[in-house]
Amino acid sequence: MKKLLLSLTVVCGILNSYAQDYFPKNDGVNTTDSNYTVFKNATIHTSPDSEIKNGTLVIQKGKIVQVGNTVTIPTNSIIIDLQGKHIYASFIDPYTNFGIEKPKSKGESPFRGNPQYEASRAGYYWNDHIRPETNALTHFKYDAKKATEYIQQGFGVLHTHMPDGIVRGTGLLVALNNKGTEGERLLSDRSAQFLSFSKSNKSKQLYPTSLMGAIALLRQMYYDANWYTTGNADNKDLSLEALLRNKNLPQIFEAGSRINGFRADKIGDQFNTQYVIVGGGDEYAKIDKVKATNAKYIIPLDFPEAYDVSDPFATNSVSLGDMRHWNQAPTNPAVLSKNGISFSLTTHKLKKIGELNSRIEKAIQHGLDKKTAIASLTTIPAQILGKSDLLGSLKKGSYANFLITKKELFSKDNILYENWVQGHKNIINDRTTTDINGAYELTVAGTTYDVSISGKTSTPKAVIKLGETKLGTKISRTEDWVHLTFTDPDTTKTQYTRIVSQVNNTATLWSGKAILPNGSETSFSIQKKPKDDSAKNSKEKSKKPEEKPEIFPITYPNIAYGNTQLPKPETILFKNATVWTNEADGILTETDVLIKDGKISAVGKNLSFTNAKVIDATGKHITAGIIDEHSHIAAAAINEAGHNSSAEVTIEDVVSPDDINIYRNLAGGVTSIQILHGSANPIGGRSAIIKLKWGQDADNLIFPNSPKFIKFALGENVKQSNWQSFSRFPQSRMGVEQLYMDYFSRAKEYEKLKNSGKSYRKDTEMETLVEILNGERYISCHSYVQSEINMLMKVAEKFNFKINTFTHILEGYKVADKMAAHGVGGSTFSDWWAYKYEVNDAIPYNASIMHNQGVVTAINSDDAEMARRLNQEAAKSVKYGGVSEEDALKFVTLNPAKLLHIDNRVGSIKVGKDADVILWIDHPLSIYAKAEKTIIEGAVYFDIEKDKVMRKSIAAEKNKLSALLLKAKNSGLKTQPAKKKEKQHFECETLETIN
Repeated sequence: MKKLLLSLTVVCGILNSYAQDYFPKNDGVNTTDSNYTVFKNATIHTSPDSEIKNGTLVIQKGKIVQVGNTVTIPTNSIIIDLQGKHIYASFIDPYTNFGIEKPKSKGESPFRGNPQYEASRAGYYWNDHIRPETNALTHFKYDAKKATEYIQQGFGVLHTHMPDGIVRGTGLLVALNNKGTEGERLLSDRSAQFLSFSKSNKSKQLYPTSLMGAIALLRQMYYDANWYTTGNADNKDLSLEALLRNKNLPQIFEAGSRINGFRADKIGDQFNTQYVIVGGGDEYAKIDKVKATNAKYIIPLDFPEAYDVSDPFATNSVSLGDMRHWNQAPTNPAVLSKNGISFSLTTHKLKKIGELNSRIEKAIQHGLDKKTAIASLTTIPAQILGKSDLLGSLKKGSYANFLITKKELFSKDNILYENWVQGHKNIINDRTTTDINGAYELTVAGTTYDVSISGKTSTPKAVIKLGETKLGTKISRTEDWVHLTFTDPDTTKTQYTRIVSQVNNTATLWSGKAILPNGSETSFSIQKKPKDDSAKNSKEKSKKPEEKPEIFPITYPNIAYGNTQLPKPETILFKNATVWTNEADGILTETDVLIKDGKISAVGKNLSFTNAKVIDATGKHITAGIIDEHSHIAAAAINEAGHNSSAEVTIEDVVSPDDINIYRNLAGGVTSIQILHGSANPIGGRSAIIKLKWGQDADNLIFPNSPKFIKFALGENVKQSNWQSFSRFPQSRMGVEQLYMDYFSRAKEYEKLKNSGKSYRKDTEMETLVEILNGERYISCHSYVQSEINMLMKVAEKFNFKINTFTHILEGYKVADKMAAHGVGGSTFSDWWAYKYEVNDAIPYNASIMHNQGVVTAINSDDAEMARRLNQEAAKSVKYGGVSEEDALKFVTLNPAKLLHIDNRVGSIKVGKDADVILWIDHPLSIYAKAEKTIIEGAVYFDIEKDKVMRKSIAAEKNKLSALLLKAKNSGLKTQPAKKKEKQHFECETLETIN
């Protein structure tokens, strides 16, 4: 009764503590509660790194007023003795959409019918997916049921937002005070600005359709915001005004993956904005670059479930990379911590909030320090949100948000008793309930059983044995009443003994009524066994140390065929090779090549160099590395199809260094490629010229001081002949010409205004087109039909620039003389024809005819698979047209280097050029030729002998990981089906979409 009265007093006092002193009161006398609540004799963890033994915590009106060892307890205090208990700050989740429903996607293809190209809102930004004016409060509805789920896991405050759009507006900071009012719960209604790469479901506006489009849109948005501040805009833009208002708030960017985090950080660096990055849980794989962002991270705990590999055939469907991620993902928090990266944990992506504790325990098993785990749920999210003075720690002036626990947080058998939020008590497990855990002897009907009870006080677990026989057991508890049911020792019989008892205060001796299997009633007794310290000590000594999880090492990239260490330039001397120089010297036999400091150092006979690695190349061939002028591998997006011009986007933003096709291309002797935008629009995006340095970051793949290129396109694709889409201009080949005339005319006017000294809006699209007009950026144009080829050359000549390359160019043989006169190159297929209407006139002699007319001619792939055999594709020109073997090899080496304006660095075996060379085991144009070594800047990125070793190593690693996966399944852990993940195969016509 005393306990009940005390609880009622506490509740009544707290309920009155939040009355607003300036609100009128018409339902009674306006009184103010000035009582204190005092918690004494607890271990108070004021922060993750500091604690007060036998401390005292004093709260009043939802705030902490005193904490320490020498606290003067006010006279009007309610005192709660927490002898032996612990107090921690309640948790904070910095990334949720609590109380806010995400708009539902329409689901249909955005390209069909009449896509929406323009914004649907007047007075806002020109793109509907930029919504910084969104105020989460407008959409917020407090969800007490969901709040209770969070409270039960230890949370006191949630940071919530509208999870919709590329710029999502401002968020709310909400205290989980189920007993309070909205005014009390809302700690901030403009707590941070949220961003992502995902479009809004509220609009069907098509642009952007790709990741690179989203990146370009964000850049243009920042440029527009800066311009808007000058006051020269002709219209009011509520979105840009909101963006500018929000710029000093924390900027939280949902990246969703390690590499997207890097992409987001690059945008932030460009515009002097440090994002807080919501990661993907795979940061461990490139931790040095994660650290280099200098960003704080918010890390999800959605560790992948084990794959069910019980079917050995299904095992082959799971890639080594996915198996490794299952194994390594739980180390992510620990790896971040060990590398000094500040991060908060979040329930974001968890299927159930209740999974939080088990995921943190798993992270701790995989090396995460407990104090760091606590900090990631308390002090660090408070820092991220700029609320360290009020949240995350227990100090004077902070909100009275704290947990009362049985033991230290995340220790074995700990129990969370209470979660106080703004001074309101939430009982999770009644701390006044007698703890019944322990070992007992149960005597019923003359038989004595051994009973072991463990688990939470409210939901205990029991094991009953008769001798060595374990009986089926069920236990439940309601306050101090325990119900226990167990099976008969005779397993041939389905019968049960049921007992019910009220537990006494000490839980040492219970008695009550038992119902036997025959239905008769009898008495029973349960006596707690005395602790046998000697037996316990003996058990502890004999107890095996806890088995540490086996973690497989990282490779670069962290998938099959990744490097254990990144390749480094070597000094290599090839002896006695046949060298295809692609220079005036032609083909040299029995010749040596010295590679040093990443360059070709010497070519000649009888070379020697101290400390060089000498390779006998007798009977083998050395060529320059193959260069693919037209590729779509190693990119996360290919087409930005939202507009008829996408000159503002660049493939460099979406280079994917982990694409296995890089390694496969290396195996085919490819060392450099141009990743081209697709052919979804007449004016496409900017290119990325990269070297295939397998294992390096995206930035390190991009060709140093890379020449500037852009993709244009002609023909069926750009007028959407096969899209069933009819609303975008142009819809005809005539319209394509007019579009070019219009855009280049506008670009000239833009440059004129820019050079005038007057205020102007920086437009990335127009900046790119001006580069073309000034000869600073080169055009590679997707082309088929001769009439359009002629048309584009004439358009270029009207504006005094030249087309650099016609790619595909399958009717190039019809206009080769005109191409030569214009000075444009041709990069074509060797023998593709008739795969769609506009290539019906293609012939395999195309390359040889263009070459013979003086056109710089190359053979390209436009295909991940074909790129592995470009040497054979080049050889076809020897058959079709009688091109010499030397010139045929140039079609995939020196000539594409010339087309890409990198022939001063690569494309031939010449002293001083980059050591991008291939050692072939046979004649390079032969179907029997294999690349024995593929070398880029003196580093060996593919070695056929190493490849054989790696294949065996991969098989062995998959076998070990499969054993661990089976062990996980057999231990009762959840599993997911072993399904093959199909990777999208990019080509010119690929239309990807972002959510």
